[in-house]
This record gives sequence, C-alpha cells and structure tokens, in this order.
Amino acid sequence: MAGTVLVTGGSGYIAGETIRQLLAAGWNVHTTVRNLGREAELRALLGGTPESLKFFAADLMADAGWAEAAAGCTHLCHMASPLPSNAPKSDDELIIPARDGALRALRAAKAAGIRRVVMTSSMAAVAYGHGGAKSRFTEADWTNVNSPDAYAYVKSKTIAERAARDWVTAEGGDMEFCTVNPVLVLGPLHSADFSTSLEAIKKLIEGSMPGLPNFGFGVVDVRDVADMHLRCLTAPDMGGERFLCSGRFLWMKDVAAILKAGLGEQARKVPTRVLPNWVIRIAALFDPVVRQVLGELGNERDADTSHARQKLGWTSRPEEQTILDTARDMIRLGIVKV
Repeated sequence: MAGTVLVTGGSGYIAGETIRQLLAAGWNVHTTVRNLGREAELRALLGGTPESLKFFAADLMADAGWAEAAAGCTHLCHMASPLPSNAPKSDDELIIPARDGALRALRAAKAAGIRRVVMTSSMAAVAYGHGGAKSRFTEADWTNVNSPDAYAYVKSKTIAERAARDWVTAEGGDMEFCTVNPVLVLGPLHSADFSTSLEAIKKLIEGSMPGLPNFGFGVVDVRDVADMHLRCLTAPDMGGERFLCSGRFLWMKDVAAILKAGLGEQARKVPTRVLPNWVIRIAALFDPVVRQVLGELGNERDADTSHARQKLGWTSRPEEQTILDTARDMIRLGIVKV
C-alpha cells in the first residue's frame, strides 16, 4: 500500500535514503527543507519527478509551512531533528527544536487527517543514565535525562520522543504513532555534505585521532534504517510501537580493525593503539566535544532487535559492509584524504 507521505528534514542523511526508497516503492513524497533554494540540488540526489516529490519550506521552530506540507498526505515520517558537530552552548539549543518540531509536525498531521506517523528517535532515548548497570537494552528501556552521562543530544532525543508520545495519547485521537530508534547510522554517501554521525569514520581514516578511545557504539546501515521506516509505514497495528534499529555493538578498536582489513593501504593512517581512559579525561578538560561524551568510556550499549525482527521481518546487513561502504564513499567524494 503506497500513498503520499510527508518526510520532514529532506536534506538529512536518513531522510534522503528513506525518500529514495519511498519513491522506488511507488510512494508520492512531500518533504520539508528550511531553504527552498536547495530544491534543485536535493532533487538531483533524491530522484523522483515534480509530481512524485514535492518540496515545502518549513522550520522546526516556526509554524509557517507545516499545514501546506502535510496537506494531501496519508502518512508522516518525522525525521527532522538537530544533530550538531560541536557541543552546544546550552542544552536547550537542541531540546527545544527537537521537542517543538515534533509537536508541530504532529499537529499538522492531525489537521491534515494523517492516521499513521513514524518518528525517528534514537538509541540515545533508550540507553543512557542506567549507571553501567546494564549493557543490553530493549524497547522497554528509557534514558534518564537527569543522569550525568545524558548530554544535550541524548536529552533532546529522549524529551522529544516522550513529548510526542504524550501528545498522541492526549490529542492524537485514532492516530497510530510509532518510533524507530537507531544506533550510530553509517553507510553510503551521495554527496560530500555528510552527516555528523559519520565523523568517527572520517577521523579514523584521516588519522586525526592519536589513538583509539575506549568508546563503542552499535552500528546500523542507513539503507536498513530507511527500510525499517518503510516497514513501519505499512505494517499492521503500529500504534504505540517502538523499535530498536541496530546491528552489532563495536568498540572503536573493532571498527579500526575492519577499516585496516578492508581498505589496505588506504587505511594506513588508521590508529591501532587504544588510549588509556585517563588520556581522554585530560583531553576533556580542554575539548567540550570530548567532555560531553566522557560517559561513553567503557560503556557497552547493545540493542536487542528481536522485536523488530519478529514484528516487522526486518534484518540488518553485515556491519563490515556498512563501515567499508562509508569509508570508500568518503574517499571517493574527497571528504577525507588518504
């Protein structure tokens, strides 16, 4: 069953791949961007025709444009949310647009008669603030935003998802709402305008890290994240559902080893030495980006994806393929010099 779906944040990494898959599956797509001046550039990357893919100007922090974007749509994929490359001056720089943007999209969806909403949340809304007491998480787990390891992005995703769920319960009527909660999203790139989520791979290949911090993350391919969103748009009984979207959890040393094995000489700058935790703590005194992720040191945050596999029939491709596809596209597009 295909209809017309509003995908918010059409210039984003996950949104772009989702739009490509939607168009290939026969959907018509409306998408929001902050600046319509990017339409020609984005259309060249996303495909479609002026009839099958329509662009609308809308911003997470303003009401203008949302009603027009949602008009005529049967479904909503709310994907727009701030993902900065630097530490924000204030948590509210991320929390307010993430929360208020989700509510704007939901209100527009309800006014347009949209009955099915899929929202892109994050593992950040699941696996933080548990005090190292657990290393494997399910959809039943929620981040504690009052924990010291809940930095601004983590708070923004958690607060936005909770606000959206509360709004749907109170105001949504018969609207079906579910979330997709991905881990670190990697995979192919279609342009040199790359997502902040790919920064770790870039730093490894270019050798800008003096060594490997004792950090780790679940890895999932952008193509598989998009596929989960499409499944959520059409599967029955999605009201209230939540799906963790992840492949294996990998430490930085595992990612480095995959790059070394798969890229050969092109990975000659990839570090192999694991840095002691005390080195990272000293670096955090001078670098706010490092400081906000100190809570990652030694913490394993592995996702149990059995629910998505059973209810949606979803699977993920090998993490090695995802990591190497990311790296090769970064090299091909000149994002990183080897």
